[in-house]
Amino acid sequence: MPAFSRLVRFLAKDGRVYYGDAILPRGVTDISKTKKARILRGDIFGKHEVTDQVADIRLLLAPLALEDVKTVRCLGLNYEKHAKESNLPIPKYPVLFYKPVTSLAGPTDPIPVHQMAQDGAGLDYECELVAVIGKRCADVPESEALNYVLGYAVGNDVSHREWQIQRGGGQWSLGKGFDGWAPFGPGIVSSELIKDPQALKISTRLNGKTVQESNTGDMIFNIKQTIAFLSRGTTLLPGDVIFTGTPSGVIMGKEQKIWLKDGDVVDVELEGVGTCTNKIEFARDTAKL
Repeated sequence: MPAFSRLVRFLAKDGRVYYGDAILPRGVTDISKTKKARILRGDIFGKHEVTDQVADIRLLLAPLALEDVKTVRCLGLNYEKHAKESNLPIPKYPVLFYKPVTSLAGPTDPIPVHQMAQDGAGLDYECELVAVIGKRCADVPESEALNYVLGYAVGNDVSHREWQIQRGGGQWSLGKGFDGWAPFGPGIVSSELIKDPQALKISTRLNGKTVQESNTGDMIFNIKQTIAFLSRGTTLLPGDVIFTGTPSGVIMGKEQKIWLKDGDVVDVELEGVGTCTNKIEFARDTAKL
């Protein structure tokens, strides 16, 4: 684990969906730039091989099919500067919440905003490093934690602050769990390529303007600590997806809060992985159709 370098799931020009190993031009690390991939055969979490068969990519999809995902775990307040901008104390333990599997989406999918989420203010972005578990594990010591990581992606933990904090009574999963509110990708970079997940630049652009810019070294609980903590008394399974928190710069932390609106384009980027570009799309009121 793993045999691939940059795992992608894609719709090929032949109309079929494949898992593959992205082929990138020399010197390029952003998986969103890939046009071709070597098709992967076998179990992505077990025995598999990267074949010599090359397919042309029509569209990059979410790097894991929903049937290959077990849970979507998320950390809140996991960057020191983000905790400070939120006027909250540095947590003593990782702050854990869950998103439904249906919140996952692809690296170029629109972010659908349901009528319920159009009511009230507070639509916000959150760029995050995403770690994917590749092997079953429990009670893992920090020293061995990275051995169970399949690889890393970048994601956007889309949030509606009013539903998250006020209307939901502090139920974070409610304000963050709408369909399509966890786009991630553009692929999964092998843990063999990313040896140190705590030394990566991470950022968000809103309509082309940089609004978040940080480094994963600012995490309060690093990937080793997170996996060790989450696996205490709880078995982690292949296909568990972990969003590891966002750095400072979210709209909620700004003095002048101009929330996301219909038509906005959000890019989240992680060094060595690439970029997800997603457009905000407000749904029409289907009840009136």
